[in-house]
This record gives sequence, C-alpha cells and structure tokens, in this order.
Amino acid sequence: MEISSSEFENGKRIPDKYTCEGEDVNPSLEISGVPEKTQSLALILDDPDSPGKTWVHWLVWNIDPSIKKIEEGSVPGGAIQGTTDFGKTQYGGPCPHGGTHRYFFRLFALDEKLDLVQGSSRDELEKSMEGHIIEKAELSGMYSR
Repeated sequence: MEISSSEFENGKRIPDKYTCEGEDVNPSLEISGVPEKTQSLALILDDPDSPGKTWVHWLVWNIDPSIKKIEEGSVPGGAIQGTTDFGKTQYGGPCPHGGTHRYFFRLFALDEKLDLVQGSSRDELEKSMEGHIIEKAELSGMYSR
C-alpha cells in the first residue's frame, strides 16, 4: 500500500498553501495498493518534532477502502474526523514555532470499520485500531516558517 501527494515529494518541503501560513487545507493524497480484505482506512497526520509531545494535525477514519484520492481541502464522504491538538475536528496544517519539523501522513488499512464517534482522540483511535491493522503506509514532509 502506498500514500503519496502530487503537491510534494516524500521527505520534501510541504508547500505553504497547506500550512497555517497559507490556506491551511489538506494536500491531495493518492492511495494505491490497498489490500483486498480492507474494510476501512484511517489516516493520522502528526508532528513528532513539536516540543513536549507529538502534535496531532489530522485524524480521519472509516475512509472507504476503494478511494484512490483524497482531494485537496476535503474529507472523503462517509469518513469521520477526530479532535486534533488544535482542539478542532478538521485538518490543521503545519505551523511550527521554530526550526524545521517533520510531518507524517500515516495511512492504515483495517479489517473493519471503526465504531468511534466524531471528535474521538488519537488515543481512542489507536486503541480502536489495535489488532485490526492489515497494512500501513507513510508519507512525510518537512516545514519551517
């Protein structure tokens, strides 16, 4: 399984448009090679370089496994969003206070749909995914202000 973006290459700079200094919308994400038995996909975007803790920028689950692309500035139909460390249930782009930070878009293929309500936390999402991950993929980007 793979996750990529036409807006930036893996390990390269995320364009300003997708950050707090731009439009603060999610970049488009292409998904391929989803395992056949996948019942849903989950996506976590985080920043492990944030001081004090890994900062959660986006949580989305129950994404239809047949989806090939998450469009820019959108959430796939039927998917559910969790609460980020910005205290919102929506994408929050890179916005580091200093230095260059790494951002990881982590995609999980799951063997079931998750029974989680909108606004659930990362901890709740990860606990719900335990024992149900078939495969995972990762896309990273970098950003500094």
